[in-house]
Amino acid sequence: MRGSLAGPRVLLRRLREIMAEPISAQDRLDKIVAQIAANMVAEVCSVYVLRADDVLELYATEGLNRSAVHHAGLRVGQGLVGLIASEARPLNLQDAQSHPSFAYLPETGEEIYNAFLGVPILRAGRTLGVLVVQNRAHRTYYDEEVEALQTTAMVLAEMIAVGELQGLARPGTSLDVKRPLSLKGTPLSDGIALGHVVLHEPRVVVTQLIAEDTDKESRRLEQAIANLRLSVDDMLSRDDIALAGEHRDILEAYRMFAYDRGWVRRMDEAIQNGLSAEAAVEKVQSDTRARLQRQTDPYLRERLHDFDDLANRLLRELMGKSHGPDGASLPKDSVIVARNMGAAELLDYDRNRVRGLVLEEGGATSHVTIVARALGIATIGRAANIVSLVENGDPIILDADTGEAHVRPPADVEAAYGEKVKFRAKRQAQYRLLRNKPAVTQDGHRVSLNMNAGLLVDLPHLAEAGAEGIGLFRTELQFMVASTMPRMDEQTALYAAVLQSSGNRPVTFRTLDIGGDKVLPYMRMQPEENPALGWRAIRLGLDRPGLLRMQLRALLHAAAGRELRVMLPMVTEVGEIHRARALLDREVAQLRRHGHGEPSRILLGSMVEVPALLFQLDSLMQAVDFVSVGSNDLLQYMTASDRGNPRVASRFDPLSRHFLRTLRMIVEGADRHETPVTLCGEIASRPLAAMALAGIGFRSLSMSAAAIGPVKAMLLALDIGRLKAVLDPLLALDNGEDGVRAALVAFAEAEGIPI
Repeated sequence: MRGSLAGPRVLLRRLREIMAEPISAQDRLDKIVAQIAANMVAEVCSVYVLRADDVLELYATEGLNRSAVHHAGLRVGQGLVGLIASEARPLNLQDAQSHPSFAYLPETGEEIYNAFLGVPILRAGRTLGVLVVQNRAHRTYYDEEVEALQTTAMVLAEMIAVGELQGLARPGTSLDVKRPLSLKGTPLSDGIALGHVVLHEPRVVVTQLIAEDTDKESRRLEQAIANLRLSVDDMLSRDDIALAGEHRDILEAYRMFAYDRGWVRRMDEAIQNGLSAEAAVEKVQSDTRARLQRQTDPYLRERLHDFDDLANRLLRELMGKSHGPDGASLPKDSVIVARNMGAAELLDYDRNRVRGLVLEEGGATSHVTIVARALGIATIGRAANIVSLVENGDPIILDADTGEAHVRPPADVEAAYGEKVKFRAKRQAQYRLLRNKPAVTQDGHRVSLNMNAGLLVDLPHLAEAGAEGIGLFRTELQFMVASTMPRMDEQTALYAAVLQSSGNRPVTFRTLDIGGDKVLPYMRMQPEENPALGWRAIRLGLDRPGLLRMQLRALLHAAAGRELRVMLPMVTEVGEIHRARALLDREVAQLRRHGHGEPSRILLGSMVEVPALLFQLDSLMQAVDFVSVGSNDLLQYMTASDRGNPRVASRFDPLSRHFLRTLRMIVEGADRHETPVTLCGEIASRPLAAMALAGIGFRSLSMSAAAIGPVKAMLLALDIGRLKAVLDPLLALDNGEDGVRAALVAFAEAEGIPI
């Protein structure tokens, strides 16, 4: 007969009573299946729980042979139960045995039953098991009954997720929800972290599943949706968001979901079936997530993240919860797990408690990665779906050297990484012994090793790592982590603190490199089709001379009485340097006119990162006091590959023949005019790449603080003359094949050089 709307509500109330009873987990499961069978007028109700070995084990049944419990099982994809688990969607059959996927389990005694309804037990889109009802009669279950069974499955999902059924597992088996997982991502900031998961935006735990008053719950949902829509509309109406193309696209997707009538209707139906408003949101979120995960269209799969974000916002709206770090409850060995986050959000955490960071998104040059690297936090990105696969407090090992994250690791993996951490600490101690030793190669070439920085928290690493100076100070980070434009006195205070902390070591300040992917929330920017090629860095500074002059004035005040090194980013034409120097000279004249102290010496330099400068090298070297190669952007522009796009960013090797030839050409141009040249891109941080840079003539490199020890150890073991004998002939070839990296590795191994 057709199920009534009162049925699910009565069932959920009864299940709540069973959940509160002080009985064993097995007795609770047995009572639940008996109650479901009685409520749905079904002759059979069975619960299958997914084990770590991909077997769906029968954990409880009403109607089948009780002796089969904990003995009968089907693999994922095997039989009707396995099919439901693999596809994460309901199966409603009036003649189950005629279905091509039917698998007969004689120990259960199910051969007398024909009608079959099975639904996946889902949590956050992840399948934890399967719930089944059966009848002898040939019948098709009504939509209301399917909905009721799906709703009931949520109760079982919570039992499984919180570990209540773990004690029922047979010896040698464990549940899939607690299975050890190993995920591969992209290494972003070196290091190893052993700790516990802290979700940056933790899923809201819904404790009240069952509605006391469905009308009241419907009104709560209606009000929460209205508030959610209002907040999305407000964000879209703000000038700073409305004019930022990528941000606007995301918010438009949010608005599309927020105003989707089907989404709202499904949540309201779940409430009418007896769920609380929060539980209804979670149920529809889980069902939608499971459906979208099966999509092959990349665009639709990406919308899954948008939907998850919106559903979580709605849950917080309903429960009156904000999100963000709670310092009081943060574990001492925290590994932050997030879909993505901003640099300022990472700085909100207690840095003494954060050991690692795992991102579903994020790239090597993203702002949060730069900050994580400065803080010495082991970081990996592109760890697919990790937010859905972990829970707060899960043990995790993060190997940011290889890009691996081991969630709920077994004992042998923990032991292996314990040894690796000890070895790493021993190696770091050896690097510290080299701290005060100059980087001189075996054949007498001195290489200056400097540090990249951008925040005050970077500065203690200067002495710790043994850096000879700061080869690149990214001044834009101060602007990016602030909620309003830093005033001149704030800028002056920062630059003065940097210079004071550096002692007598030189510091090279790069002027603001904003625009492109570095959007300031308080600065109106026009949307651009190709932001990396657009209005940014020195282009923006020369078009907004007031902004550049204020920064130059702050730098001049901060450097009174000592040397000031200023570097211009993204220079395309030598004429831009002349215009910037004129602004600098004007500010110096202003200082003198008002009797302020001025730097003892001012050096103006240029980044070489736009290929157009390669054809102006002689003019460039005459126009500046020094140059610095930005290898990240130079490689991006030379290969027409977006460095933030993982599909193309890794296609082109920075140790390829054509790129090393380009870098050597810059060194040769600098040598002709006796202009100091350094390289401050990411490749300088890798010992193998740094070895190649030394081989083509670089005698100054700037890198992350953590990389200085390994690079110095490499240089101390290197004979550049012997390296050039191998490298120069390779760079002279033009046969279409590129074996430079392999040849460098072979050379290092033969010479005993640590890379």
